[in-house]
Amino acid sequence: MALPLEAYALVGDTQSAALVGTDGSIDWLCWPRFDSDSCFAALLGNEDHGRWRIAPGIPVQHVRRRYRPDTLVLETELHTATGVIRLHDFMPVRAESPELIRIVEGVSGRVPVRFELVPRFGYGDRTPLVRVLPGGASARAGPDALFLHTDQPLRLEDARLLTDFTVHEGERVSFVLSWHPSHLSPPPVRSEPLAALENTCRWWTQWARRCTYQGPWRSQVMRSLITLKGLTYSPTGGLVAAPTTSLPERLGGVRNWDYRYCWVRDATLTLLALLHAGYTQEARDWRDWLMRAVAGEPDELQIMYGVAGERRLTELELPWLPGYESSRPVRIGNAAVNQLQLDVFGEIADCLYQARMHGVPPDDEAWDVGVHLLHFVEEHWQEPDEGIWEVRGGRQQFTHSKVMAWVAMDRAVRSATLRKLDGAQLEHWRTLRDRMHADICANGYDARRNTFTQTYGGTALDASLLLLPLVGFLPPEDPRVRGTVDAIQRELCHGGFVRRYHTHQTRDGLPPGEGVFLPCSFWLADALALIGREDEARELFEHLLSLCNDVGLLSEEYDPERRRLLGNFPQAFSHLALVRSAQNLSRAQGPHRQRGCHGIPEIRSPGP
Repeated sequence: MALPLEAYALVGDTQSAALVGTDGSIDWLCWPRFDSDSCFAALLGNEDHGRWRIAPGIPVQHVRRRYRPDTLVLETELHTATGVIRLHDFMPVRAESPELIRIVEGVSGRVPVRFELVPRFGYGDRTPLVRVLPGGASARAGPDALFLHTDQPLRLEDARLLTDFTVHEGERVSFVLSWHPSHLSPPPVRSEPLAALENTCRWWTQWARRCTYQGPWRSQVMRSLITLKGLTYSPTGGLVAAPTTSLPERLGGVRNWDYRYCWVRDATLTLLALLHAGYTQEARDWRDWLMRAVAGEPDELQIMYGVAGERRLTELELPWLPGYESSRPVRIGNAAVNQLQLDVFGEIADCLYQARMHGVPPDDEAWDVGVHLLHFVEEHWQEPDEGIWEVRGGRQQFTHSKVMAWVAMDRAVRSATLRKLDGAQLEHWRTLRDRMHADICANGYDARRNTFTQTYGGTALDASLLLLPLVGFLPPEDPRVRGTVDAIQRELCHGGFVRRYHTHQTRDGLPPGEGVFLPCSFWLADALALIGREDEARELFEHLLSLCNDVGLLSEEYDPERRRLLGNFPQAFSHLALVRSAQNLSRAQGPHRQRGCHGIPEIRSPGP
């Protein structure tokens, strides 16, 4: 059975990624891309679905691990009664074929080591033809092939590669696993493993050196930025939400989704986190990916795309996989790709505006795409949609969706002003923006309870309403903002953290129950700081940082009762929110009083 999520660490090459457990087992790896079929899927099943384990052949007394400073190179020390070994796990930043390198180092004493490689393609559904060859072994099935380079003698049992050896202090034993198309010959090893280790460390430390954040949480911010870089598909600049699929939002539940895609919703948060940390080129690459992905007719806009902008993300269930801790079904693809979510139009408009405001060179094509999308917003903003949480129980009039439609029109007005445009079109946008604002305040606000609500005319709350002051819809000192923050704290907080919404109150088409949602908890910290409760904001932020595992990683959700991470792991949205909250709270006197957390001058409400 797979380990708790806290026990895993990420290694990657900015095109794919693997999860390494504290027991020395790599239980998840998709090659050659994040969204390719897996060759190790024990994370969603058991060892028969594929894994690669290197561990002492005797009981382990203690495990200690870390990333090498400012890298994505993992070191795991396994302490036994006879000595200590250190595993170095990493993926060299890709030049041609992907490689996963594992080096076993003797730290002290002498330790017997057990090696087991179980390759299984097609998410554990295809057992390959495995052969022991001079200098290693091969595994081949369908379009996929692996080659293991090693000097160790191997034996083959039931399509498993095994070996046993003893490591003494000062000794090193290396293994290099590479993927290649099955119709081609295996690629040669690019470099000697120890040299590859040093080169990989050097690449990451040089990248990390560009970070300009110098606040009190630099180590946590740097780890999150490195994680985000590891989740970026470097050929295109797209950022996957997570490297995994179907890790449950509730253990044993059915809320299990595939997150190995790029969500448009992450646009502004990604752009600002990168820009404010000094990564201008990465921010520009993300904007360019966004523009390529969304180009075309507005009514064909999707909420997510493949890492290269692919549109068909057909959702399938994999019945042969029992799921993480029996959480079924296991899904690949994501049917939410076909939903209407009006908020993404606001995210795109905000992303383009923020890029211009923060020095990314203007792009006429981006402006044309933005204007094209605005026409769709104007015609459809009053329609119901599936909303930010991608509910599968039918469309509703979500307040957050209306607010983000307003954001699209507001950023259009601001961008047009920057471009020194004037005339009837600009005045039309201003008029429509004000009409949208008035409509939202009239229909999405419950005056009796002094809070905005999840849907027009409804009573349920939604944590996405914390974004109202952050996107500039209302100034932080507005009583309706403060009332909404207070209401969410009363009704949606659990164990000090924030739920997205009450699943039993929202028609989301699924059984109730999930963990607290970590990005929403970071939003609460931002909102508290904006309304002047900075001590409370910092306390919450520090509490959230305590949920990171021992190597600084976060998932999407958290179970306060079991004290366990939930959902796909590691989660880009959570790490983006962490970086933005740290950046906001690190300013000399808290978030700038004249600008919201997105850098938007506050909007004075035209009225209730």
